[in-house]
Amino acid sequence: MATLSGVYNYTSEDFRVTDDMKKSFDDLGYILVRGLFNGTEISKLRKVFEETSLIKDHGWGVVDDTGKITKLAVWNSPGNDVSGMMARCEKVVNTSEDLLRDEVYHYHGKLLYKEPLSGGSFLWHQDYGYWYKNSCLFPDMMTVFVAIDKCIQANGCLQILPGSHRCGRIDHDMSSGQTAANVDRVEAIKKICQPAFVEMDSGDALFFHCNLLHCSSANDSPDRRWAYLIAYNTKSNNPVVPHHHAQYTPIQKVPNSAVTDCTNYRDFTDKDFMEAKSSKTVNATFLESDSKQ
Repeated sequence: MATLSGVYNYTSEDFRVTDDMKKSFDDLGYILVRGLFNGTEISKLRKVFEETSLIKDHGWGVVDDTGKITKLAVWNSPGNDVSGMMARCEKVVNTSEDLLRDEVYHYHGKLLYKEPLSGGSFLWHQDYGYWYKNSCLFPDMMTVFVAIDKCIQANGCLQILPGSHRCGRIDHDMSSGQTAANVDRVEAIKKICQPAFVEMDSGDALFFHCNLLHCSSANDSPDRRWAYLIAYNTKSNNPVVPHHHAQYTPIQKVPNSAVTDCTNYRDFTDKDFMEAKSSKTVNATFLESDSKQ
C-alpha cells in the first residue's frame, strides 16, 4: 500500500489553500486536512444525527454483495442546522473553491453510517461515475469527507488510488446494487496508482476530486464508522437536465464560528431530503425502522 502524502494540518481561523495544497490536489486528486473541525464542532454534529429523527425518518441503505448494508441519508440543501453551518462555513467552502478554481454550490450532503459488524462495503468508483449520469458535463466537482468517528482499516475506512483522477472518467456499471467502475480498468490503474488507506481521526476532512477512484471495506469491527460527506459542484457546471440533486443555487457562506455558535439541531425543513427511489444510480434498500444509534 502507498503512503499518504498531501496531508496538512488546520492551524488557524485564517486557514487558506496554499500553492502546495493546490499542487497536491492537482497531482494526487486530494488533500487531507487534519483537525479541520474540533471536538466541540464534531460533538454538535453528532447531536444532530444521534438525538433527532433524521436517520429514522430519512435513512435508507445500500446492500453489498455479502448482504451487509451501508446506511445513508441524503439531502440537497445545506439547511440551517449544525450540519448546514459546516457545509456553508468558510473553511470548507473557500477551500473547495480554491481547489476547483471556481465558485461552488452545495450539490448534496450525506450522512454515511456503517454500524458495528454489519456496515457494508462500497466498490471502487468515482463520484463522477454517478454524477456524469446526472447530466453534469464536466468533472469540476468534489467531495469533502468529514470523519465523525475514527476511520481506520478495521472499521472500513476509505481506500483511494492517488493520481487516478488524471485517468479521466472510467466506465461505470451497476454491480451489487451500486454504480461501480469497470473492474479491468481499475486493476490496470492500480499498477500505476498504488492504493492507499485513508485513516482519519474524528474532525479530519478529505477534500477529493470527483474522478478520484475510491472504495471502502465492510465494517467488521465492534466500532461504528460514521462520516459526513458534502458534495460541491461548480457554478459553471450546472447540470443541463434537472435531476434528483441540486441545480445551481448560490451558497450563503457563514463564518467558521457559526458551527460552534449554532444551536439548531432539529429544524430540517430546508434540507430537501432525497427519496431513495428517485436515484437512478443506486438500488436502495428501504429501512422500515432505524433506531437511534
